[in-house]
Order: sequence, then structure tokens, then C-alpha cells
Amino acid sequence: MKAVALLSVALFSVAACGGGQIGDTGGAGDAKRMVLIPGVAAEPFYISLECGFREAASEAGYSVDVQAPAKFDSTLQAPIVTGVLANKPGAVLIAPTDDKAMAGPVKQLADAGIKVVEVDTRLEDTSIAVSTVSSNNEQGGRLAARTLARLVGGGTGSVLVLNTRAGTSTTDARAAGFEDEVKKYPNLRYVGQQYTDNEPDQAASKVTATLAANPDLVGVFATNLNTGEGAATGLRNAGRTGAVNLVGFDASPKQVADLRAGAVQALIAQDPATIGRTGVEQAVAALEGREVRRDVETDLVALTREDMDANSRYFYKQQC
Repeated sequence: MKAVALLSVALFSVAACGGGQIGDTGGAGDAKRMVLIPGVAAEPFYISLECGFREAASEAGYSVDVQAPAKFDSTLQAPIVTGVLANKPGAVLIAPTDDKAMAGPVKQLADAGIKVVEVDTRLEDTSIAVSTVSSNNEQGGRLAARTLARLVGGGTGSVLVLNTRAGTSTTDARAAGFEDEVKKYPNLRYVGQQYTDNEPDQAASKVTATLAANPDLVGVFATNLNTGEGAATGLRNAGRTGAVNLVGFDASPKQVADLRAGAVQALIAQDPATIGRTGVEQAVAALEGREVRRDVETDLVALTREDMDANSRYFYKQQC
């Protein structure tokens, strides 16, 4: 994306479900206003999370604003946090794009008396946010390893993990869970993880390179939406769709279509709408001086072509 576009999104709000410009829902110091800062704009996972956030905040009587960076990048998210700080809403729900680099900006929110709830991702420093609501990502990685082992059956071969970017708490936990669980299957040789910078084209090229170095590749675990879509492209280009079992993470419309078509063999789906709703509940509790749950984990489910329609409530949305 061009630098002009990146700067534009860093300065203005991006609301995938119809939100307006920054400050359109309340003035400075508005305690009855909540802001959601997702990890990236226009991604179905975060759109679905936003839908849950908007619904719950409206029911609780809060006005909302949603602002997101154009890429999952702390240098783009930090200026958004600074802009939100100037208007001082009652609470901010944020998916930090880096568990260390975003600590300073987010701490400024908390120091100003704004209640901070982490949604999806979290900071390494656990003293800043009042609550963290996310999937049990390590469990998700373990579920991916078990699902992949079931798909491979009695066969043998190499398996690869495609991660996004080091320092992303969610995907790092998924990779760690997978790596630990896959040790239980001696027929699967783990060849490690590779980072894609959250770019589908890099995921595709990493798959191609791994196939060349490991012709016995039988499985790939892609730790998020973009790596999953890129991995599917890489396997398709190499003519190995279906021959190499691809387990993705998340259930975007594109990934669901790939699962139905056989380009992906399984998806580990989260429940982002519930993450958004629960984040609002914890923020309201903090604002009202009630008990807050410091860590809340939401469910995941493994989807295959055989059972996907029975679990369609886990499919992510493109708009609210």
C-alpha cells in the first residue's frame, strides 16, 4: 500500500462497519464513549469483532468510535492511540500490534484514567490493561496439530508452520502450541516456522521454497488469515492442493470458500464477535467500579468440509 494511503489511515478513522470520522460520536472527556482500535482495517476477523463491540456498547448506552491502521504495524497504530488519548473516551478496546512496542502508547491511555481492555492480542506488560479478552491461542495451535495429524492419518512427512511477525502474541502462542503438540506424532517431522510479515505473497513464496527443500511436505499450519490465504495460493501454484494438507487459522469468507472447494483441509475458527462483546462487558464493569475479570478466553473450533455448515456461526463477516 502506498505511503499516502498509510498516512491517511493513520490520521483518520477506519470503521469497517459504517463508523464515521474521529470524534464523530462524542467530545473530549466523554466517559460514555468507547473506542475500538483493531489490529488492522478491513479484515473479516476484526470486522466480526467490531460487530460484537458495536452491539454490546449500544445495548449498554455507550457511543462508539472505531479506528484501525491500514496494516498490522505498531508504527501505524501508535499515532491512532495518541489521537484517541487527546479526546479521552471512557474506555478503549485495543488489539496491540506489538506486545512491546505498543506498551508506551497504551500506558498513556491508562495513565490518563481511560479503561483499557485488550482484545485478541495483548501486551507483554500485564499491568496496563484492566482485562484481556482473547481466544486460547496456544490451545488453538494444539488443536491445529491434532487436526493435521488426523488428516495425514498413518502417512509420514514434513510439516511447516507459517507465522506472521515475531512479537505478535496471538500467532506466537499458536505456533508454540502447535510445535509442542506435534511432538506427539512421530510420523510428522516438524521443519520449523517461517515468518511472512503478515503478507499473503510472502506466505505463498515460503510454501514454494519449503516444497523445494522438503518434497515430503504433507502439512502446513498457517497461523492467521493472511498466511492461510497465501499458503493456499502457494500450494495451488505448485500443483499440490490437497496433496499437502493445509490447516488455516480463522474463517474469513475467502478461507471458508477455500475450505468448501478443497483448497484448505481444515480451519481453526475463533469467535471474534464474542471477543468484542465480552470486551465491552469488562470495560463497562471497570467504568462502573464492578469486578473485572483480568483474563477471559473464548472458544475455538476445528472446521472441516464435512462439518463446516453445522458450525456456520463461526464464519467471519465482511460487514455488520
